[in-house]
Amino acid sequence: MLDFFKGNSRLSSVGSMPIRCPGKPIAEFYSIFSEAEISAIAQSLEMSREIPLKYSYKGQGAKKWDRFYLQHLVARWYRSSNPEVQLLAQNFKLIHSHCTTAHKLNILDVGAGNSYPVKTFVRQFHRFNPIERYIALDISPELLAVSEGNFKRWFPTIQFYSYLIDIEKSCIPKTIVDCEDENRTNIILHLGVTMGNHRNRIGVLKNFRYSMKKGDLLIVASEIGSNSQWNGIARGGFKYHVEQVYAGIKRLMAIGDEDCELVRKYDEESDSLVANIKFIKDYEFEFNVRGTDKKVTVSEGEEITIWRQHKYEISELLQEVEKAGLQLIRYTTNKYSSNIMVICEVADF
Repeated sequence: MLDFFKGNSRLSSVGSMPIRCPGKPIAEFYSIFSEAEISAIAQSLEMSREIPLKYSYKGQGAKKWDRFYLQHLVARWYRSSNPEVQLLAQNFKLIHSHCTTAHKLNILDVGAGNSYPVKTFVRQFHRFNPIERYIALDISPELLAVSEGNFKRWFPTIQFYSYLIDIEKSCIPKTIVDCEDENRTNIILHLGVTMGNHRNRIGVLKNFRYSMKKGDLLIVASEIGSNSQWNGIARGGFKYHVEQVYAGIKRLMAIGDEDCELVRKYDEESDSLVANIKFIKDYEFEFNVRGTDKKVTVSEGEEITIWRQHKYEISELLQEVEKAGLQLIRYTTNKYSSNIMVICEVADF
C-alpha cells in the first residue's frame, strides 16, 4: 500500500499550477489512523473522490455517533424502537428455532457500534438458549470500547470479546468463528443499515460467506426503496449524522468553513443518496507516512463524497445474496416497507 506514495500523482502539484489552499491534516488525524488507513484515505480521495464513511467512526467520531444514536434512534416514550430492533423481534422465533440444538452459541455483531440494536434481542435469546459469547467487531476501537462498557453492564454473565475488523477488506478470522467446532453455532449480525454504506456490497457478502460454516446464520438489515425518489428533504442520519461527519472531516483535514459547502443529492452512478463536500477554492492536501509525502489536489467546484446510503430494491438484495454464495432462509419488511431483514445460511453447491 505504501508504494502508492512513491509515484507521481496525476493530480500532484506542478510548477505551473495556480496557488492552492494548503490542506495539511492536523496531528490528531495521524494519531487516529494507521499508516495503511492514511494511505487508503489518500488513494480513495485521489482516485474515487471519496473519503469512505467508515473512517468517520474513529476518534471523536465514535462519541458523535453514539450521541446521535442515543438522541435519535433509541426507543423513547414518544417513538418506537428503530427498524432493525423491530425486525429482530419479528424474526425471533425463526432465529431461535434454528439454534435450539446448538451446544455452544456465539453472537458476532459486525459493525457493532454501541451495541444498542442487539440489547433486547440478546436479553430475550439468552433466556431460552444461553449465549456463550458476544463478539463485537468494528473498524473503530473507540466504538468497541463503548460497546464493551454497555454490554458488560447489561449482561455481566455473558462473555464479551471485541476485535478490530474492516469487513470490506477481510473475512472474519477463523479463530473467532471457530470453524473446527461442529458444536458451535454462530449468529452473525450486520445491522444499522450499514450494508447500504458499502461501496462493494457483494464483496462484503462474500466476506461473510467465507466466514461461515454450515449451520451458521447471517442476518443483514438494510433500507429498501428507490433512492432516486428522494424528495430533497434530509431526515435522520442523512441530516444529523451527515452534519457531524462533515464537521469532523473539515476539522481533521484543516479545511476552512468558508472554502467549502455541504451538498446532499442522489447519485445516479451508484444509485445512492450521497453527501459531498463541494470545494469553493482549489485545495492541495498533503499526507505523510513514514516521512514520505503524498499530495492530492482538489479543484474549485469539485465534490468529495463523505457519506453514502444505498436503498435496495428487494429483488436486487436477494440477487446479491445469491451471487455471494448464500441461501435465503427468509426476508421480512417492517410495516412501513422502509426496511428489510434478510436471514441466510451457506448455500449448498
